[in-house]
Amino acid sequence: MSDQAERLYERLLVLRCQTGDDDAYRELVGRFGLRLRYFLRKLVSRTDRADDLAQEVWLDVLRQLPRLKDVGAFTTWLYRIAHGKAMLEGRRNGRTPTTMVDVEQIADETEESFSPEDAARIHAALDELEPMHREVIVLRFLEELSYDEIGQVVGCPLGTVRSRIHYAKSKLKQLLTRNGN
Repeated sequence: MSDQAERLYERLLVLRCQTGDDDAYRELVGRFGLRLRYFLRKLVSRTDRADDLAQEVWLDVLRQLPRLKDVGAFTTWLYRIAHGKAMLEGRRNGRTPTTMVDVEQIADETEESFSPEDAARIHAALDELEPMHREVIVLRFLEELSYDEIGQVVGCPLGTVRSRIHYAKSKLKQLLTRNGN
């Protein structure tokens, strides 16, 4: 399916869920479940706790989905819930989420892509990034969210998103270079 057809189908699934269609809900969980767990695992240090948080997110989605007005915003809304749960988990464990100074004037760089052979090294290097950098990299390059959507998920202005992605890419390049590229 094309990207546009995929987005349209996701909107249809969300609409069906809003009318109480359990099969559509199961399909949404199937489409987003693994990606959501990966996102949470990159934000929460314990895998078992990330899995618990994913279940909590899906319960919240089930309860709150009928009130979602813009079905096209489902993905952003889903990751916003997950982000909130992960940040709350961090505060509960004494790890206050870090923030950066907002840097509005960082120029957009050409986004570089990595070959499939580099995937394992990239995923390992992601674990070495600061949580706020890891989060924006996962949202941008794995979930393919726009900068505006990432800002909505993490609750910060566009300039901060750009700044975090810039610094995250720089650090990721350093890690990949240091670890054998």
